[in-house]
Amino acid sequence: MSAVFDLLLRRVHLSNGAVMDVGISGERFADIAPELPRSDNDIDGSGKILLPGLHDHHIHLLATAARLQSVDLSGMTRQSAVVAALQSKAASGTPGDWPGDWPGDWIRAVGYDERVLGIPDRHVLDHWVPGQPLRVQDRTGALWVLNSAALGLIGDPPWPDMVETDAKNQPTGRIWRGDSWLRSRIGAEPPSLAGLSRQLAQWGVTAVTDAGANNGSDEAAFLSNAIHEGDLLQRLTMMGREDLQAAPHYCVGPVKLLFDERALPEIESIVARISNARAFGRAVAAHCVTEAELVTYLAALDQAGGARAGDRIEHGSMIPEGLIADIAQAGLTVVTNPGFIAARGDRYLAEIDRQDRTALQRLRSLHDAGISLRAGSDAPYGPANPWVAMRAAIHRITPSGAILGAAEAVPAIRALALFATEAPLCAGAPADCFLVDRDWVSQVARDAEPAPVDMTVIGGKARYSRGR
Repeated sequence: MSAVFDLLLRRVHLSNGAVMDVGISGERFADIAPELPRSDNDIDGSGKILLPGLHDHHIHLLATAARLQSVDLSGMTRQSAVVAALQSKAASGTPGDWPGDWPGDWIRAVGYDERVLGIPDRHVLDHWVPGQPLRVQDRTGALWVLNSAALGLIGDPPWPDMVETDAKNQPTGRIWRGDSWLRSRIGAEPPSLAGLSRQLAQWGVTAVTDAGANNGSDEAAFLSNAIHEGDLLQRLTMMGREDLQAAPHYCVGPVKLLFDERALPEIESIVARISNARAFGRAVAAHCVTEAELVTYLAALDQAGGARAGDRIEHGSMIPEGLIADIAQAGLTVVTNPGFIAARGDRYLAEIDRQDRTALQRLRSLHDAGISLRAGSDAPYGPANPWVAMRAAIHRITPSGAILGAAEAVPAIRALALFATEAPLCAGAPADCFLVDRDWVSQVARDAEPAPVDMTVIGGKARYSRGR
């Protein structure tokens, strides 16, 4: 029997309820009809729904891949547990992720809970792991703390402002928002994306937006090569700096504006960056976790001449009711992270005043106001599995089973739409799609971790198939 199509998905249910055969040739959907010619490349999709692939609209690819190779301190609330995990890694003798000519292997740890355990300095880390280079990242990703052995490997002063120093101008070991600078001093080899990419494919993710604020030519070259080599299977959009250049392997996204409430820049400097982005024909996307960051961004947009198509609010973790109409009127897109309810919901309940919780991780109120909504994992700082985030969007369930912000819950179809791709499922469109159980809503409600995906197709090729 001849192969009429490279791949034929038979008897699949489409979102409108129709049962169709879907033929794929090359990288695109070739035909969709009630019955297409059979071939040796048929996949029986009876009882399954075929949907356009998922898009993680905010992820940090390299940091997420690196986390897979790191000591994960997430959930540890006792210093003794942290120390035990680090010392176990030191004693194991397994290679770290920073190979080089230095004595010993680096230990990289992530997910340290600075709110519960406090922020250590170099001397505390020296006590935990003496002699071996150690760096520990806090749970937000904003802070690295290095021990003395690690500091001895990153060069000499003068230190940039991101490197905290003491009264004697000696580094304390704390480095704020210094990923790119630290990487340049260490000379680190980026981690492989192959394992992460294949895991994303198992969850039905066919496209990602890398949200790195410092993405430039080096990051673009690495990610382009990962796509070329087949290590990154998903279609890629890159945020980054104004000088990020277009290339065949990825789409250029908004200029990423990263500022923290703890050290907000002068609003004039934010306005200047927005104006600069406009000169490059780029939209802007601002990191807005707190109300102060959001208000600052909105004010800067106003001073820069107003929002434009494609401008985004990243996270929108705290959006007061009084700002919803302003966001809607400006036409901004909010890229939210409902997965944080599943990961941090109990902490929110413990630390955020009751009257402020209504502003937390909004969904329904933004949708009802006509605001364009998308979702991202913010991995590695949030759960990378989009089905975990969808479950949280539908049910607003915290790790302990409590309900957080029930009024902001959305129906399953809206939760799925948060991770929508732009490509339609029609003849001629790119063949990026996945097969999912028809009862995926109840399956996700029962168990947030596995994904109900049977097959994922990216660029016309089956990149994941359950049981095959």
